[in-house]
Amino acid sequence: MGVVYSAYDSVLERKVAIKVVGDRVLADTNARELLLHEARAASSLNHPNICTIHEVGDSDGEAFIVMEQVEGQPLNALLGAKGLPPNVVIRYGMQIADALAHAHEHGVIHRDLKSSNVMVTPEGRVKVLDFGLAARLGSAEIQEATASNVPLTESRPIVGTLPYLAPELLRGEPADARTDIWSLGILLYEMASGTHPFRGRTTFELSSSILSGVPVPLPESVPVGLRAVVVRCLEKSPGERYQRAGEVHSALEALQGSQPVPRPEIPPKRFSEVRWLLFPAFLLLAGLFYYLRPQHVSPLTEKDTIVLADFTNTTGDAVFDGSLRQGLSVQLEQSPFLSLVSDERIGQTLALMGKPPDTKLTPEIGRELCQRTESAAVLEGSIAMIGTRYNLILKAVNCTNGESLTSAEAQAGDKSHVLDALGKAASEIRNKLGESLSTVQKLNTPLEQATTPSLEALQAYSLGWKTILGGDSGAAVPLFQRAIKLDPNFAAAYALLGISYSHLGESSLAAENMQKAFELREHVSEREKLGLESAYYDVGLGDLEKAQQGFEVWAETYPRDPGPRDRLGAIYNAFGQYDKSLAEYQEALRLSKESGGEYANIVSAYRSLDRFDEARTTAKVAQSKNLDSPGLHNELYWLAFLQNDAAGMEQQISWSAGKPEVEDALLANEADTAAYSGHLGKARAFARQAVVSAVRAEEKETAAGYEADAALREALFGNAAEAKQRATAALGLSQGRDVAYEAALALALAGDSARAQALADQLGKFLPENTIVQANYLPTLHAQLALNRNDPAKAIELLQAAAPYELGNVGEGALNPIYVGGEAYLAARQGREAATEFEKILDHRGVVVNSPIGALAHLGVARAYALQADHAKARNAYEDFFTLWRDADPDVPILKQAKAEYARLN
Repeated sequence: MGVVYSAYDSVLERKVAIKVVGDRVLADTNARELLLHEARAASSLNHPNICTIHEVGDSDGEAFIVMEQVEGQPLNALLGAKGLPPNVVIRYGMQIADALAHAHEHGVIHRDLKSSNVMVTPEGRVKVLDFGLAARLGSAEIQEATASNVPLTESRPIVGTLPYLAPELLRGEPADARTDIWSLGILLYEMASGTHPFRGRTTFELSSSILSGVPVPLPESVPVGLRAVVVRCLEKSPGERYQRAGEVHSALEALQGSQPVPRPEIPPKRFSEVRWLLFPAFLLLAGLFYYLRPQHVSPLTEKDTIVLADFTNTTGDAVFDGSLRQGLSVQLEQSPFLSLVSDERIGQTLALMGKPPDTKLTPEIGRELCQRTESAAVLEGSIAMIGTRYNLILKAVNCTNGESLTSAEAQAGDKSHVLDALGKAASEIRNKLGESLSTVQKLNTPLEQATTPSLEALQAYSLGWKTILGGDSGAAVPLFQRAIKLDPNFAAAYALLGISYSHLGESSLAAENMQKAFELREHVSEREKLGLESAYYDVGLGDLEKAQQGFEVWAETYPRDPGPRDRLGAIYNAFGQYDKSLAEYQEALRLSKESGGEYANIVSAYRSLDRFDEARTTAKVAQSKNLDSPGLHNELYWLAFLQNDAAGMEQQISWSAGKPEVEDALLANEADTAAYSGHLGKARAFARQAVVSAVRAEEKETAAGYEADAALREALFGNAAEAKQRATAALGLSQGRDVAYEAALALALAGDSARAQALADQLGKFLPENTIVQANYLPTLHAQLALNRNDPAKAIELLQAAAPYELGNVGEGALNPIYVGGEAYLAARQGREAATEFEKILDHRGVVVNSPIGALAHLGVARAYALQADHAKARNAYEDFFTLWRDADPDVPILKQAKAEYARLN
């Protein structure tokens, strides 16, 4: 837009350059404003790799900028047909990245970075020039386009030079720092190859190539690491690129030591002189050789954990995205020595970093995760095409200083052998990281056998696993179905499909798929075999005794794996052995380092043991570490209820408001709390809100559970018609195990024995080995049906099967066998035994929490003492119940019955 002169500053005695825009240009364009814009942008920057602005002014109608005069040549003039040597590319690239980092830190984005705007001095110093098209982050131009969602190009032309333009600029979207990183990627490519990555004979063809084309592969002479940096810079989506120019600098800096260093020439001397000059060095080397000779060093210990990053994929084939990391994870998990940071903890840590759970785990993000989780190393992987072959590299990096600990490399002749090559590289790096060769050889099922030989199936499986972790089992189902369609022998895909169906309440489909996984278990790794067998008994059959045995063997074989410890904690919880449950959850937390889910489990175990202060302290520790979770808030609500803390309960309700898949659980808690005090009208309102919230979040099974809860409340309180209606609504949404049981118990209590019996028969038929069904649900249902037939003795007999597990916190059956047992003893007019049963409920407040039977147990005790003719104790128990229900809804049938009984007692 103007003319640049070489000039001399006579005051400060220095060479300068002056950019001048004359009258004619100023009259025809907005050049004056552009010139001032450049001056303002560049003058705010002071960096050795950015051309310095000295002065801006106007003289005799001509606007001008006085700037540093840079001796040297523009970068494009230095590029030959094959570009520059890799070490030069890295050196120049680091300086350009430094310049951009400085500019971005000061709120300036260049928007026109290209090789003609970069000067290189004779000493090799890079200078970035020409900020004429620069914009400020947060400028009115960008804010306006962002706020109105109107592309910049609708009101102004696209700025920049086409071969260097980022896709978002071509789409008319606002620029940000990552736009300059794209242009830096183009420069790196240009320096490494002498040409451009995107090509086209016309503007349209070039634009299309930039928007949707794949970069032309760099020559094989370009080091793999440098190629990976370039590919990362040229990701189409800004979110997939390096997010800061400083990250590019670090990535390039890490490559410096791997580039060949030119060997210095020895000046021509007579041989004798050279020999004696070298002799002292020879002695020194000989002396040091003993101490510096290669030794086998274990980079990791059995206390260390590893973060597994995503693979850098420069092949252009998306099938490797996700699938290679998943395959490597399976291979490394065979090791009893190595311990990977769980995907759950990675998700929690990403949230602390302000990043979404599906963030790509680049090497830079992997290292930050590694530091935040106090791990020892991040394992980075890459896959690239070298000619027609696939090259895989695994590199373990110290996340504190970025130094490489060790690496492994393997090649595959074609795509079908990539997983085999990955397995070989994984085995090699296991040994190099310190695992004994004996366990590597013993526990090393080939990856294709341990998972699947289909990359496409593995990719679908990986996506399904991430979807489950995100809490959406429904969306995970078609992904696992696709994996199975691609490979009908994919055992792990059947298992996770079964678990997904279990979460959705589809018990028969869950069992069917778990059965298939179990049948295929002989063809997987030892660890996966243990997992499939344990999961089959746990989720597929529900046989908790056999599942317990499986998890114990798993924990013994893989002592660093928190998974089996977590499930053992859940099983002991179902058995009512809360001290053992607590110990297992604590061990799982120790092994997983930090996990929000395990903290919530520990809080639950303390609560069930009535150790409320320790439960609350544990919850505070978790929150102080930013390890929050919906389960933890649920526990905090229950703790507030148990400690009569109304403000604490309200705090959790307020926290959950508007949060999908969270709000409904707290609303359901409010329904139980209202009912606990006899406020049945409020309970109905909260229950309706909970159902609506769950349906809105597409949690059909959960919504059915809330309807079943409401049905049981109505039945316990004596509203038979309402109980039947709500049970029908629940079964209309789902007939999963827990919903069917709770609806059946509500129907039995409401007098509809035929429907209750049919549901009980269905549960017994389809879940014959399910511990919870056979030892809790069915004895309770059959006992209540016996009471309906006026046979309390039979009811008491039937409940003996539930005795070993009656205190267990299982599904929807927590302490229900005890409550029905108390009712059976009342019907048998055995007051002392009835009182014992109801007092068990009162003695386990941490287990029953705000369940309606917790309130009704006071009434049960009163009736038991009345049967014993202990009128004083009976009156006290009745009064306890009336105090609890002091402002209850007056028309609740069971309250009317209690008042009539109390009146007769007096």
